[in-house]
Amino acid sequence: MEQSVNYQKELDRLLSALEQEGKIPTLLLHSCCAPCSSYVLEYLSPWFAITDFFYNPNIFPEDEYRKRENELQRLIGAMPLKNPVTFLAGAYDPGTFFEQVKGMENLPEGGERCRVCYALRLREAAKVAAEGGFDFFTTTLSISPLKNAQWINEIGKELEREYGVRHLPSDFKKRGGYQRSIALSREYDLYRQDFCGCVFSKREREQIKQSRSIRNGCTGNGCTAAAVDE
Repeated sequence: MEQSVNYQKELDRLLSALEQEGKIPTLLLHSCCAPCSSYVLEYLSPWFAITDFFYNPNIFPEDEYRKRENELQRLIGAMPLKNPVTFLAGAYDPGTFFEQVKGMENLPEGGERCRVCYALRLREAAKVAAEGGFDFFTTTLSISPLKNAQWINEIGKELEREYGVRHLPSDFKKRGGYQRSIALSREYDLYRQDFCGCVFSKREREQIKQSRSIRNGCTGNGCTAAAVDE
């Protein structure tokens, strides 16, 4: 297991090498949602020809999935990016996610169930990248302060060896990346969900909201709704 790796510095070195080569390589970028993608697209578009891959079978229910998918497409069309970005829709197959995390339903957010979910989505991205002849693949997931960047990059390196496509190292929350994504979300009026995506994270989020409402001495629907945003 890798320890204390600065993935931002690894990315800096890679981008510096690309600048010296003077080439624009192709990148398959797995995206979880529009807000997380906003900064990553802004940051990477000068360096890569990006195909933005929306594959998230963990998201539930389907109307939530479609809402996030549509927001990502809207963002790609609206942002003035240096190099054009192509959108690619993955299959929506929540059964795959439920099968992968069977027995982990009651684990807390941020634990082993999340690692399995990272691997599920990154594996599909690596597979599509290999089939499409891409130079690199990566994911927007590391922009979230709640996501484990070390796990994400370890999985990416394993898949690089398996599929023969270079994994782009990342910890996009660094250097104000997460804060920039919030600013861009406001600028483009993006839908910002208040749970990761899966039914288990939604359940945990609802429990937190309910607990806050009780602590605030409020049990009505209006009070609960007011406690959602942080």
